Amino acid sequence: MHNLPNLITRRRLLWAVPVVIVAAAGLGAAAMMQPPPADLDLSLMKSTDHGHYVASVEPGLSPIVTGTIHGWIVEIKTPDGKPVEHAEISISGGMPQHGHGLPTEPKVTAELGRGRYQVEGMKFNMPGWWTVNVAVKGPAGPDTATFNLIL
Repeated sequence: MHNLPNLITRRRLLWAVPVVIVAAAGLGAAAMMQPPPADLDLSLMKSTDHGHYVASVEPGLSPIVTGTIHGWIVEIKTPDGKPVEHAEISISGGMPQHGHGLPTEPKVTAELGRGRYQVEGMKFNMPGWWTVNVAVKGPAGPDTATFNLIL
């Protein structure tokens, strides 16, 4: 008889665990259904986070459609407008509200001159708010710019 309280506690825990899981899933789904912030900066040219460079992106599709792999042009300049040649550029990104990254791993495939770089392998697999991060390692040091897209 002295084990009865432990048995009742265990049964309550067995019922509580699924309830907590379902509640957490519901909160996650509600977060994904929220619209993106109203003041989202959708510009395709901006200063990098530390001001070392000015980065711009030119998607290869207009409008950008989901499910299609395509290329972009990334342009990197100094704050006074001079092209940044021979920089290392990497691309990442994802959906902030969904917590996942890009479905592909975009890569720079060519330096086109005048601070322009060809990026291949861009793909967005669903509509919504996406971020694209452009990381630059150049003569002024490493820096990053984040671009927002609504598809």
